[in-house]
Amino acid sequence: MKDVQNQVDERGVAIQKVGIKGIELPLIIQRKDKEDIVIYSNATAGVSLPAHYKGTHMSRFVEVLNEWRGRHTLGVDIRGCVEAITRKLNAKSGYLKFEFKYFIDKLSPVTKISAPMCYDCFFEGILDNLDEEDEEYRFYLGVKVPVTTLCPCSKEISEYGAHNQRAIVSVKVTYPEDEHIWLEDLVRDIESCASSELYPLLKREDEKFVTEKAYNNPKFVEDVLRDVVLLLRNNDAVDSFEVECESLESIHNHSAWAYQAEGL
Repeated sequence: MKDVQNQVDERGVAIQKVGIKGIELPLIIQRKDKEDIVIYSNATAGVSLPAHYKGTHMSRFVEVLNEWRGRHTLGVDIRGCVEAITRKLNAKSGYLKFEFKYFIDKLSPVTKISAPMCYDCFFEGILDNLDEEDEEYRFYLGVKVPVTTLCPCSKEISEYGAHNQRAIVSVKVTYPEDEHIWLEDLVRDIESCASSELYPLLKREDEKFVTEKAYNNPKFVEDVLRDVVLLLRNNDAVDSFEVECESLESIHNHSAWAYQAEGL
């Protein structure tokens, strides 16, 4: 059959990434407790395309992902999948991202009742110059952590009470392939930087505890960001990072926002 993708394109435009997006598939990953679990993931995969090629072969991405979905992964292990995609498509550079929901059981602070807490996470791998001396692979681990912030200014100027709200701390880190950062540890460290962490289940005793904890630990969005930045700077396993904190304000119709990236 005629292969249109292999026809020559004469417009002279090389494409940095072309592939598939939004493919849903199960993925086996390992938790910190060494338990292997199956998660639902949403994948994006792409490769570079030289200017003279008309198109890439979309089905080949699915073939490789289908082969790799049954393998156990720690995150950095997706390098093998990126390499397989890049070789399958005869490309020099490849890209792969798995976005998924990750559940961590959390105990309520006083009553100690366990319930699962959900976090949005991703594994991302970028491979450049396959098979050349300057070949480079970069892996990114990302997570969004919901927390509570309580406004120091509101507490200071009010005779009683202070406004508080949910905030989302988004963190992306890179680390060497011979190191590993567990999602459980990264989430716990980020939560420690907020006025209070969130819980999936709270009884009245727990609600009293977290309300008073946040009141006694007021933080601006800048405070949360700086504390997370210092935490990551002091983590010897982290090569580079990106941090974003968005406070979904309870007394404004806008968000407070702060951002910092180092080493990327």
